[in-house]
Amino acid sequence: MENHSSLINNYSLNCNGKLVDLSSPKIMGILNLTPDSFSDGGQFNNEKSALQHAEKLLNDGAEIIDIGPQSTRPNAEFLSSEEEIRRIGNIISNIKKEFPQALISLDTFYAETVKFGFNEGVDIVNDISGGQFDKKMFDTVAETKLPYILMHVNPSYETMHDKIKFDDITLNVNQYFSQKTNELLQKGIKDIILDPGFGFGKTVEDQMRMINETQFLGFGKFPLLIGISRKSFIYKPLGKSALDINEETQKLHLKVLKQGAKILRVHDVADAKKTILEWESSRIERGSVGEF
Repeated sequence: MENHSSLINNYSLNCNGKLVDLSSPKIMGILNLTPDSFSDGGQFNNEKSALQHAEKLLNDGAEIIDIGPQSTRPNAEFLSSEEEIRRIGNIISNIKKEFPQALISLDTFYAETVKFGFNEGVDIVNDISGGQFDKKMFDTVAETKLPYILMHVNPSYETMHDKIKFDDITLNVNQYFSQKTNELLQKGIKDIILDPGFGFGKTVEDQMRMINETQFLGFGKFPLLIGISRKSFIYKPLGKSALDINEETQKLHLKVLKQGAKILRVHDVADAKKTILEWESSRIERGSVGEF
């Protein structure tokens, strides 16, 4: 198969005036401020433990910290924007003060939470809803001029985990990306990152197909973020738990890196860092630095 994504692969992001070069893949470390996230709920939901975990993520090799005040696992408690903001408290500003080099993405589908996060110093908006759960989201992101992570998901909060068997998952995701990126570009949002939405309303088979067809997602127009860390489509077919699939996850990470993925969203940063180093050393050995 011809590899379309290799035509355009030198991406950069403007994060609050700081230019972030994505020619080398970046790691986004997950910092859940939630009591009910599926694999680490309640571990980092106070300021002290959140700051300590942020430091560990950075020391292990993360360049982006993804702060999530609300769990989006199946059957999680639904929170208002006000409750999200209360949970965040001073955590963003404290991390920025302690680790000014860190980039912070804010995982929310609320425009009001984005406004709060922007005033606290976040660098990236990570919206699982593609602007579908809050109609003010795209306009708010446009006002902040922050990079925006666009995720493929079902159209409502209530249906986001409903399993759909797509005729052609890659085609469907690309049609969604095409429509949504056009909307974002029309509003002046140019720094767009695409997330195919692993773990949200897709069958195991379709998610494995997305892994195998990563190079065709988004047509190479925007950088791809892959978030497969501790996802059930990996561990359930193996009869394992979310915490016991690190080896399998790294093999899949290597597969998507070979197809041009630029950001890995992970819990296990140190292992993802090893995978990226392995991938980069293999590129150098093949003399293919100019490729993915």
